[in-house]
Amino acid sequence: WFGPGGMAFLQSGDALRDRLGLGGFNFDNTRRNQVLAGKGMKIPRAKKTGTTIVGVIYDGGVVLGADTRATEGDTVADKNCEKIHYIADNIWCCGAGTSADTESTTALISSQLELHRMATGKQPRVVTACTMLKRMLFRYQGNVSAALVLGGMDCTGPSLYTVYPHGSTDSLPYVTMGSGSLAAMAVFESEYKSKMTLEEAKALVHGAIMAGINNDLGSGGSVDMMVINKDGNTPLRNYDQPNLRKFKKEYTFPRGTATVLSQTFTPLSSLVTIETVEGSAMQVG
Repeated sequence: WFGPGGMAFLQSGDALRDRLGLGGFNFDNTRRNQVLAGKGMKIPRAKKTGTTIVGVIYDGGVVLGADTRATEGDTVADKNCEKIHYIADNIWCCGAGTSADTESTTALISSQLELHRMATGKQPRVVTACTMLKRMLFRYQGNVSAALVLGGMDCTGPSLYTVYPHGSTDSLPYVTMGSGSLAAMAVFESEYKSKMTLEEAKALVHGAIMAGINNDLGSGGSVDMMVINKDGNTPLRNYDQPNLRKFKKEYTFPRGTATVLSQTFTPLSSLVTIETVEGSAMQVG
């Protein structure tokens, strides 16, 4: 910038950015991180998330599908979780990414959409839910890790969207998301056709989810599906369970197996002191 007399002054990038009121990237900690890494400190990294979620439009509605494996790093935390979330009676949403983010994001938009329905007195449209989701996720610039497949049926017919964590969206006749999305998309690309029947769409979604389960370590468990059409929604929980344990030993222990080494009893009255204060009764005039 130029000072009195036209003399030029140089400022650091941060000072100039603050002076001009600009946003942008900040690399202040880059050198610090490099020094710490050189000293052997392991830089924390985001945990890999795993899921296979899909959706397809058929002649008369939408079929959504998801696997049921929830992971925590390299550990399978839940083998039968639910990844198809309620938005409205005619709109449902599959979630991939951080489970807490997908749960809270879909619950928040579901609440806002219900208020919108009561205010307008009309059934909500799928594009309305899509707009609410993309605006919310864009506001957090990708820090809310929710990759979504949104599908439903409204006055315009069946609709299907993908919503990315940064807020971008796609509207397509068949979509996949999650770490197993490439395997699922391979099935869709080879077998999808327009104007499928419901049974054909269910078979296609089932095959796509199974491709994710069998080819992606972050996906597994069972196959969940949701059918949405003009008659309402039909949840198909555990539509297929290909990974049930074939053998599980049951243990029964008779009473008294664990030896009681000692036993004590302390009455509650010995631990508290009860005091009565005279003259504390309330007088009513």
